[in-house]
Amino acid sequence: MNVLTSQPAFQLSNPDALYDPTTNGYSHLAQVNGGARLVFVAGQGGEDRNGTLSASFSEQARQALANVQSALASQGAGLQNVFKLTLLIVDHSEEKLRAWVAEADRAWGDQMKPACTLIPVPRLALEGMHVEIEAIAAL
Repeated sequence: MNVLTSQPAFQLSNPDALYDPTTNGYSHLAQVNGGARLVFVAGQGGEDRNGTLSASFSEQARQALANVQSALASQGAGLQNVFKLTLLIVDHSEEKLRAWVAEADRAWGDQMKPACTLIPVPRLALEGMHVEIEAIAAL
């Protein structure tokens, strides 16, 4: 079993009985330790502070992650505290999955990625919105 033990608030793991999800940018399990403070981040899209959306999926994914980071920072947390993501992608494809994994790799580096559920959707709240990311962090 591949287990991350450096985060005191939670553990991420990938049981040997399941395929290795690393190349798809997520972990199978997240276990929150007792006494952790949970922070729930509402779905963040790829719009910048002025509400502008790029036409590029990758740029929206990068901005959505930056928006998640900003929300977390307001609570004294960062992406390293995130143990669960819900990822909504408009018109999901393998190409978009690869672009998402590249952005997740940029954001988390060599660390195990959070447990994640990817949900393909036909549309999101704003016209031209390609991605929305909901996060749960433990401190």
